[in-house]
Amino acid sequence: VRCMTHTAHLWLYLVFLIGIIVLPGMDMAYVLGNALSGGLRRGLAAVGGIVAGGVCHTLLAFAGVGTVLHAAPGLFNAMLLAGAAYLAWIGWSLMQSASPLALGPPARATSPAAAFVRGMAVCLMNPKAYLFMLAVLPQFVRPEYGPIAVQAAVLGATTAAVQAAVYGMVALAASRARDWLAGSGRSQVILARAIGLLLMGGAAWSAASAWRG
Repeated sequence: VRCMTHTAHLWLYLVFLIGIIVLPGMDMAYVLGNALSGGLRRGLAAVGGIVAGGVCHTLLAFAGVGTVLHAAPGLFNAMLLAGAAYLAWIGWSLMQSASPLALGPPARATSPAAAFVRGMAVCLMNPKAYLFMLAVLPQFVRPEYGPIAVQAAVLGATTAAVQAAVYGMVALAASRARDWLAGSGRSQVILARAIGLLLMGGAAWSAASAWRG
């Protein structure tokens, strides 16, 4: 009975997880921008960074950081504002760029390694991830399901797999769209600015959330 309940709980977690990840947001916009500007290789590097950030979120949640942030809303708000500022900077760089899909300063964003590191930073400062860590993840952890470390490993692996699958498909689709857009610099610039606007909108929402808090 315990095993069946645990499995049902995991399926429910999977449903919640997919519903949250497929919603367009900062992580998806970052992957999209990198795949459009640098092709599949850089898009997948961005996906790797997002997944690594997700693993860190899971580890932080099970280390009790979520409880600390919940008890100290000022600290949580400061993290939201820091993330908002970083994302606004990326979005502003895209909005101001006159070159096709130059995601931020070209010298800092041309390598897959840079895309990975920045993707991890974007995920770590994504308020949606912290809200998930504070509000959703704790609901699926129960002492009767076994050692907490095992539950952390299972939930973390599930999260990483879903992120890799969803964002990987986004990167693949965007890289193919990049080939189609290759002959139209104006279309690329418009798309880059649209992604920049999305990131700036997300940053504004983050800042507003921190202000209300």
